[in-house]
Amino acid sequence: MTRRIPVAPLLLGLSGVLPFAWGALTILIPSVGDWSLDLLGARLTGRTLLLLYGMVILSFMSGVIWGFATRAEGRHAAVLYALSTLPSLWALFLGFSALALALGFVALLALDLHAQRAGLAPAWWLRLRLLLTALVVPCLLAGWP
Repeated sequence: MTRRIPVAPLLLGLSGVLPFAWGALTILIPSVGDWSLDLLGARLTGRTLLLLYGMVILSFMSGVIWGFATRAEGRHAAVLYALSTLPSLWALFLGFSALALALGFVALLALDLHAQRAGLAPAWWLRLRLLLTALVVPCLLAGWP
């Protein structure tokens, strides 16, 4: 089993970082933020984009962990199903803070690590998640406070 990240998940994962990068860019470069606000509106600009998209993606990651739980059995599966709901609940209750979302993505790595070690995730999974988290967290922090 290879630890090399397949091209499709890598490209799709990196493309999923683009809205985070755009949100951060529109905060860090005010003229880009003004342009984005005029052209795309508030939902696709700055902190609003970071928070909305961060909540969506953190919730999406709950579904990924749920998928890994389907490969487990018995009590282990039940615990993993329960834990898979945490990222979505985190996003729902704490998603109005860029810092909280950033911490949610970092904490999610613990579930990714568990899935990897338990053989529930592909061998390359943790490498992809570490890369994407390393890109997403600084973008989110551009929107904090």
